[in-house]
Amino acid sequence: MEMLKTAWGEVELARYPADAREQLRAWDAADAYALTHLAETGVDLGGRVVVLGDRWGALTTALALSSAARPGAAEPSGHRLTQVCDSFLGQQATRANLRQNAPDARVRLLSTRDTPPERVDVLVVRVPKSLALLEDQLHRIAPALHRDTLVVGAGMVAEIHTSTLRLFERIVGPTRTSLAVRKARLILSTPAPGTARGRNPWPLTYTLPDGIGAMSGRGVTNHAGVFCADRLDIGTRFLLQHLPQRQGHDRVVDLGCGNGIVGTAAALANPDSDVLFVDESHQAVASAEATFRENAGAAAKAEFLVGDALTAVPAQSADLVLNNPPFHSHRATSDATARRMFGTARAALRPGGELWVIGNRHLGYHLRLRRLFGGCDVIASDPKFVVLRAVRR
Repeated sequence: MEMLKTAWGEVELARYPADAREQLRAWDAADAYALTHLAETGVDLGGRVVVLGDRWGALTTALALSSAARPGAAEPSGHRLTQVCDSFLGQQATRANLRQNAPDARVRLLSTRDTPPERVDVLVVRVPKSLALLEDQLHRIAPALHRDTLVVGAGMVAEIHTSTLRLFERIVGPTRTSLAVRKARLILSTPAPGTARGRNPWPLTYTLPDGIGAMSGRGVTNHAGVFCADRLDIGTRFLLQHLPQRQGHDRVVDLGCGNGIVGTAAALANPDSDVLFVDESHQAVASAEATFRENAGAAAKAEFLVGDALTAVPAQSADLVLNNPPFHSHRATSDATARRMFGTARAALRPGGELWVIGNRHLGYHLRLRRLFGGCDVIASDPKFVVLRAVRR
């Protein structure tokens, strides 16, 4: 854990899940800049404060030490401080960091699929990597803003672009930026209620191309923030062209399901199977459910889980796990997520069960799979991607 100094005290923060191999910090200069700005400008934090897109709970935990989270708030629930977050892991990190630093704070944790608060007096936005997610969430929160709402966005300089500022300007109101401090910058917007902000374009739908098996020519639904929301990414296309063809997979898991294309393709190819879609993103799981229902029908068997890899899945309960693991954790390149996915997949597979992985060749997933499973096979490869199969012994 690392300490973040704030005007309300020091907070000891950690990411979730803890990874002994990679000690990545749970806050950055953008978080610190936003908190310093709120303290130095004397912002009244006694009203309804909403933190949007907090990554590991740094903003929420620090503000929980201020008056924003003291009991006796105007709302019947007693919650003045609310976090809205798409990431299950981010929510778990927030819970752990609150227990560590502000165990008595009354903080409401919402997902991006929950109904947002009806009124917001202070809005702190941690600018996400996905411009689409920012657009969707600003549209959803905008009706709760009033003329006196303080809106502060925070991000690293590399994360804030002209398009970012245009979104704040169009959806919230007049917008300016601060000077850069430690490669971080603030976005300061003045709400203009009643301004025509246009409709929210999310979720987005499109039709898949031919030549990809069972999902050829079918429709896909993507909520904002899902990887490759407007097109089929080439890695998934390659996996779809090489999915296992044999029947008999009673329990199939689409791990890191994104918009659910892979799991839906497996379900269409084997209608008697039960499919579980898992992702740590609320937006992704909502997309997967919409895609599956559109193509497999309302009566088809499937479950949808927001969670930490397959930690919540019973041991030795799956026959086939399909996985396209990410190799970034926000701005950091990391194999921590892939390692966790592979390890929990092995635990979830029955003896003889198979893990199929698509990945960039340079990532070297075959080495880890061989150590973990005792071996792996190359099913298909091209100059960029490789499809691997590992069998639980």
